[in-house]
Amino acid sequence: MLTRLYMRGPRSLPTVWKRRKRALGIRNGSRAVSSKLLLNFTWWVNRKDRSGKNVFEGGFLGLDNIGVFDRSAPLPTGGYLEQADGTAWMALFADNMLEIAKELAMTDEDYLDMVIKFFEHDVWITSSLVHLGGGGTGMWDEEDGFFYDVLLLPDGSARRLKVRSMVGLLPLCAATSFEPELLRKYPEIGERFRWFMDSRPELTQAFQDPLKAGFAGRHLFSVLDESKLRRVLEKMLDEDEFLSPYGIRSLSRYHSDHPYELAAGGREYRVGYLPAESDSGMFGGNSNWRGPIWMPVNMMIVRALVNYYAYYGNEFTIECPTGSGQRMNLYQVAEEITRRLTRIFLAGPSGQRPVYGGCRKFQEDPHWRDLILFHEYFHGDNGAGIRGQPSDRLDRDHRSNDAYVRNQYRGTGVGVGPGRDDSGDRIRLERATESAGKGRDPRQTELTRRPTLAAK
Repeated sequence: MLTRLYMRGPRSLPTVWKRRKRALGIRNGSRAVSSKLLLNFTWWVNRKDRSGKNVFEGGFLGLDNIGVFDRSAPLPTGGYLEQADGTAWMALFADNMLEIAKELAMTDEDYLDMVIKFFEHDVWITSSLVHLGGGGTGMWDEEDGFFYDVLLLPDGSARRLKVRSMVGLLPLCAATSFEPELLRKYPEIGERFRWFMDSRPELTQAFQDPLKAGFAGRHLFSVLDESKLRRVLEKMLDEDEFLSPYGIRSLSRYHSDHPYELAAGGREYRVGYLPAESDSGMFGGNSNWRGPIWMPVNMMIVRALVNYYAYYGNEFTIECPTGSGQRMNLYQVAEEITRRLTRIFLAGPSGQRPVYGGCRKFQEDPHWRDLILFHEYFHGDNGAGIRGQPSDRLDRDHRSNDAYVRNQYRGTGVGVGPGRDDSGDRIRLERATESAGKGRDPRQTELTRRPTLAAK
């Protein structure tokens, strides 16, 4: 299991480490997992950093259609992409590896070299996000106060692809606060760190100084210094951009009226705000990162905000939502985002749950309305569950119970979808339809596999 997880890339690291810590204890778990994760980290550094500048690619990285182009295919322009999200994943990966090494070094000084190694990696990768890049074009746009992918063209020129998306928010997630215990126990490590930083001022002038003590003496490894953090948060907490009543959108609502367009290879490429399903066949068209709310990256944002709060304390406040005049510290901002995420599943004053949208069967039927389903992603404006949700098209017009049951369980593994016509499935379908028609609790039928699991 561990091998499968760590081969998925740097985004799997926090999950791997935390699972092993729970299973084996903090230090034994760290020791058991660090060697395998070190192999994975080295693979990424050696294989996905094309020019040796600590600027990473990695393809689509699970974000499917978030980019202007299909990022797992050759670019129509030629050249290649320097990916803000790929580099941010690696910055967070280095943060987490440093955290593991620090934990081990507290009881075994043989791991101090590993602490130094990942400190240096962290500095190099973090600096590359802010002000390095091909053609002199970095991923940070000072005018916009946001991170973008950079397109490197065959003629050596470069341009930022100015799509305000989760790609530009992931650098915010590369933030980890550290207690001062290691530097107190090994003051020579602090001296080594300071020498490394002072001898490379061109790298360290544009991001948070990790040796600067914050609240309670803590240290912070972060791509964003305080100024850049405020500028990114200003957009993230704007309800006309990323902040939805139900969490953080994967693409800014700004692109609803201002789609990003680019002509390349004889085609027009366009990225617009799509809060529900994708309008593109990219990656099969069954996944959408151009507007919906995705729970895992929202949790990463919440984690980062808590780490920023641990370092800055109550002194750092920001308007939330942007333009509201209401100021919050970063822990309160994390709580506000969490409240909005949980609102997806909670019944409102009318008794309706946003997650079920207009599906009357799940909103009104007493047998179903309290069986909470978890969907892959959620509508960016109204919180309705998308992909894997029970469709309500046939439920609304009540054309037939047979049609409803067929539609309700399509994709659950029961043979009632297209391309399946097994006689046994037909018999079970007929029984389920008959039961629904007689008003019996549909959970009693053999066909109701998914809702039965949800009920448990």
